[in-house]
Order: sequence, then structure tokens, then C-alpha cells
Amino acid sequence: MTAAFHSRLKHGLVGVSIAALGCAAAVTWYAAKGEAATAKPDVPEAKLVKAVTVKPAPQPDSRLAIGEIRPQRESDLGFRLSGKLVQRTAVVGEMVRKGEVIARIEDQDYRNRLRSAEADVAAAQAVLVEASAAEVRLGALLAKGFTTRASYDAMLKNLRSAQAKLDSAKIGLEMARDQLAYTELHADFDGVVTATGAEEGQLVNVGQMVVRIADPQARDAVFSIAEAAFSNGRRAGHPPEIMVSLLSNPAISTSGVIREVSPVADAATRTFQVKVSLRNAPDEMRFGSSVAGRVNESSAPVVMLPGSALFDKDGKPAVWIVSASSAVELKPVVIARYETERVVVSSGLAEGDVVVTAGINRLREHEKVRIAAGESR
Repeated sequence: MTAAFHSRLKHGLVGVSIAALGCAAAVTWYAAKGEAATAKPDVPEAKLVKAVTVKPAPQPDSRLAIGEIRPQRESDLGFRLSGKLVQRTAVVGEMVRKGEVIARIEDQDYRNRLRSAEADVAAAQAVLVEASAAEVRLGALLAKGFTTRASYDAMLKNLRSAQAKLDSAKIGLEMARDQLAYTELHADFDGVVTATGAEEGQLVNVGQMVVRIADPQARDAVFSIAEAAFSNGRRAGHPPEIMVSLLSNPAISTSGVIREVSPVADAATRTFQVKVSLRNAPDEMRFGSSVAGRVNESSAPVVMLPGSALFDKDGKPAVWIVSASSAVELKPVVIARYETERVVVSSGLAEGDVVVTAGINRLREHEKVRIAAGESR
């Protein structure tokens, strides 16, 4: 072969190689373009959360409080007068009867005042008798014309004055009798003496407690609680049953109902006072005995959720609900009460709702989520 032929062959092979490379590049470009055209856009990965399925159920409500036994009716008795206490028959722990004299103060001054008042009445009566007789005489003389009308009118004035003085003296006598009676202290009702405030020989002031008595038949168990917890059960027609037992001997117990809940918290302790009226309190439940009170009742169906499920929406409680499409939405709820690690939801949720319990702070409305394995769905 000639040199010219070899030269043409060489140039032909080079051209074929270039063409082949161009075709390969074109095929590669079209393939890449096709893959790019058919590739799906990036989809955000669903967030992983923990959740529980709502199952409302009545919750046994059992709360315990420590208190003491107190009388429903108790009275501090004291004198209406000041004086020296000369007798006190009341002894702590003993029974007294209504009207019984339980203490006396020195009464000599008041006896003297009574005698003076009686003398004043007697003197006023004598003056009135004399004035009445004079009026009769002058009336007869006036009828015969032997005296003047002015003299008779003056006598009538004296008669009315004598009558007024007698009335005043009688009032003074009643007051003297009352004051003498006030030197004795009487029991207002049948009861037991729970305390004394003065001893014989001591000077007592008006109103000072000398004897304290209480009705032993009607007793309360009184509790101070941080929240008015027992009041939750004071629904109309359905007061909760309170079981009360001695701390020293729980076997000694009785039941009762709440009769009074303080509307205002104690300023120092911030607790509310609850009084439970006891039925047939055992004799062992003496005044001042420490007792435990427990209320047992079932509430309306509620939902128990961990505290981590609660979300704040405009200052109100809410929870995240997972829909059938795995999207979340915020749902307001009503909280019955807060406990140490959980909340009690009274309304806002239905049976079967799926509530997110972990990861709530990074969720957005209608965002897709995945529930962790082993969690409710």
C-alpha cells in the first residue's frame, strides 16, 4: 500500500473515534437528563414521637388528711361583772348540766346594792302613797270651792313626780337583782368541761374565760388542707363519705360528711379548714385526738396523661392529637387537677384519640409524625 493510502486510513480512524466519543457523551447526557426528570423531590422525614391512646375511665379518688377531733358546739363562759373568784366547782373532764352554778365571784357589794335599791323602792312608794292621799283631799276641797285650781294642779304634779320616782326605783331594783345574779356563772347547756381559765381567789375581768364547756354528743373531725380537696365532692345531693380513724388505733373508726369548708385560706399557713360531722363517734375519739380522714369515691370518667403531654396554647392547656393521616393537630383540654408527674383531664378528649406524650415542643400544626415502636397508635 502506498503512503497516501495509509494517511487516508489514519485520518478515517481518528474521525470514527471522535464520532463514537460524541455519541457516547450524548447518550450519557440524555440518560442523566432522563434520570433528573424522573427523580422525586426531597420529602421531609416525619418526626418520631411517643404517644398514648386515650381510654377514659372513672378514677378512684382517695385522699388522706390529718386532723383532730373537736366539738361542734363549744362555749367559753365568763362573768358579766369583774370581781374576785370565790368558788369554781367546774372541773376539767366532768359533766355539767344546763343551769348548774359552776362558779361565783364575791357578791357582798352587789347584795348591798340590792338592799339599797329595795330601800329606794320603799321610800318612793311611801312618797307616792302620801301624794295620792293629798290629791284626794285637794280634789274634795276643790269640788266644794275651798281651794284653788292652781293648788290642785300643783298637787297633781307632785303625784306624777312621785309615780315616776317609784318607777325609776323599781328599775334600779331590777338592775341590782340582775347584777347580783351575774355573780353566779351558770352552764348554758349540758356538756363536758374542757378547760378552765381562772382559779379561786383570782381577780377576773368582764368576759374573761373562766370555764369552757363542749357538747360531747356532736363532734367534728377538723382538717387543714393545702387545697379545698374535700370540697370537690360537695356536689348537690351527693356529699362524699369521709372515713375517719384514730391515728393511734386505726381500727377505731367512723364515717361522716363535710358540713363546712372555709371559703378563705388561713393567712399564715395558706390552708383551708374542713369540718367533717361524725356519725356515732366512738367514745375513744375524745376531743383533741389526732385522726386521719380519707375520702373514697369514683369520679366521672377522666383521662390520665403524663405531664409531658401538656402544651400551652394562648395560656390555656392543650395536647397534640395524631390523626388517621399521621398529622398532628392541637386540641384544647380541661384539666381537673395536676398531680406530681401527671395531669387529670376531665374533658376535651374522646376515647381512641392518640395523644403525643414526648417531643411536643418541636411540633407544628398538621405536621406528619411517626409513632415510636412499642408506643400506642
